[in-house]
Amino acid sequence: MPFLKLERPLVTFDIEATGVNTQIDRIIDICLITQHPDGSRTTKNFRVNPGMLIPVESSQIHGIVDADVADCPLFKDVANDILDCVVDVDLCGYNLLRFDIPMLDTEFTRAGLTWDASACKVVDVQRIFHRREPRDLSAALTFYCNELHLDAHGAQPDVEATIRVLEGQFEKYKDLPTTVAELDAYCSPRDPQWVDKTGRLKWAGGKVVLNFGKKRGVALETVLKKDASFANWMLRSDFPKDVKAILTDAMEGKWPTPPSADDKDSSNAKPSA
Repeated sequence: MPFLKLERPLVTFDIEATGVNTQIDRIIDICLITQHPDGSRTTKNFRVNPGMLIPVESSQIHGIVDADVADCPLFKDVANDILDCVVDVDLCGYNLLRFDIPMLDTEFTRAGLTWDASACKVVDVQRIFHRREPRDLSAALTFYCNELHLDAHGAQPDVEATIRVLEGQFEKYKDLPTTVAELDAYCSPRDPQWVDKTGRLKWAGGKVVLNFGKKRGVALETVLKKDASFANWMLRSDFPKDVKAILTDAMEGKWPTPPSADDKDSSNAKPSA
């Protein structure tokens, strides 16, 4: 990276994990490429067993399944080697500040190690991208319609600009869906194995199971029978309304209909690049 002046090694790294919750999910794969001030470069890859099942929806994104990590070491077994890569260095990555650094820090803590990420300077490529290429309505109007949004942040002008942007998108992307239902699915893709809209509950083996926290993978039926206090906590907490409605119905013995076989097949297919 000849255009960047390095005072100490710069480690660019990326994490693949069981999910996006940096406090609960676990690392599966991490690559660290170190660029040294003298121009040399070293690469380290670590594939680890997360100690938990990898959700299907996560595997669909990164392509790593349980069988791929069955014989890999646990994170704690390679934690010291990874820690050596990120001490006395600066860091680089995409969405590093919101995801990779918190995820790695949590894994180190879980392994009984201390990592002072604040001692590292951080280059987050996503932040540069968003600052240089704004993603607000004004930028969209200019990009798709070659128009300036002179009355930005007025309610009616913003609505009219939004309509113009959508028209511009249809003109630019000829393969966009042309019905509202299809556009809804396009804008908010939903795994057919999810029971609710946000995936807090999912289908597994024909049963509704929890898809978060320490009880991830546990059947809701089992929770209701053996840990009613947890179900009551869910009803009191800030869960979406549809999750609470499903839970309330389940308490009364009313269960949602499982997805069809076609939906199951499509959910297990690896998405195209």
